Parts: sequence; structure tokens; C-alpha cells
Amino acid sequence: MATEETVNLGAPHEPKEEAINVFRDIQHELKKQLVHSRHQYNTSAAMTEHEPEYFAAVQHLDDSELAGFTAEDFQLVRVAVSAYGIHLFGKVRIPALDEEGPAYIHFRAFTGGPEHESKLHGLHTEDRVEQDGGHTYRAVFTKNDPLEWFNT
Repeated sequence: MATEETVNLGAPHEPKEEAINVFRDIQHELKKQLVHSRHQYNTSAAMTEHEPEYFAAVQHLDDSELAGFTAEDFQLVRVAVSAYGIHLFGKVRIPALDEEGPAYIHFRAFTGGPEHESKLHGLHTEDRVEQDGGHTYRAVFTKNDPLEWFNT
């Protein structure tokens, strides 16, 4: 399995044709997983109090607004090449939100190349430890949040 230590993640740039094609291949699954994840985090609130925080920035959106993005909203990509394929990290804007606030999701996809099926690897969810020892939980990021390697 490729890790941040075993492959070189390229610099962020606007998506080119190959990355847009991967995005189009996984777009349906990305939307489905995004909506499912929000529902899952919201319904698990009875088990853990922090779960709904992941999607707090989009709590006022319905499912169609949350997943209302298209390839035109795919704004940034980073690519890593391994011996078995291409790992693509992307930033997509949720158009129903103000672009300056939390309005972006980060996804990870994989493709073996143009002749292979592209697959969604996952959405980025962050559990960040703050200086005071508290935690910040989020799955919706800002325009200025860097697009970095993630496993989840």
C-alpha cells in the first residue's frame, strides 16, 4: 500500500484532463459516500458527542445541496505515482456554501491508468488535537486549508 513515506505527492495544481476524467469516474460514489458519511456521523451522536461536529459546517444543507457539485467545482489536485497506479488527492467546492468559509471536501482516488476503472479511496475527516488538549473535528475545509496526504 502506498504511504506518504513511500511515494512523492506532487505540488497542488488545477486539475488537468486526466484528473477531471478520474473525478467524473468517481463523482457518483463520492456524492453517495459524502451524504452517507454525514448521516452516519449525525446518527452516531448518541454514542459519541463529537461525531456531528465533522459536518457542522453543512448541517443546514439538504442532501442535494451537499452533493450539488460537478466537475466544474473540482478545484485542486495533487498526484502521487506508485508502481501500481496513480493516487489522486482532490479538493472540491460545495457550491451551496460561501467559498471563503468551510466549503470544500477533500477526497482521495486511485486509478491504474486511463484503461482502468478509477476508484474512490475515501473522504478526508480530521480529528485535530489543539494546543489546549481539546479536539477539532471536521470533514468540510476552507479554501486555504492545504490539500495533504490522508488515509481516511
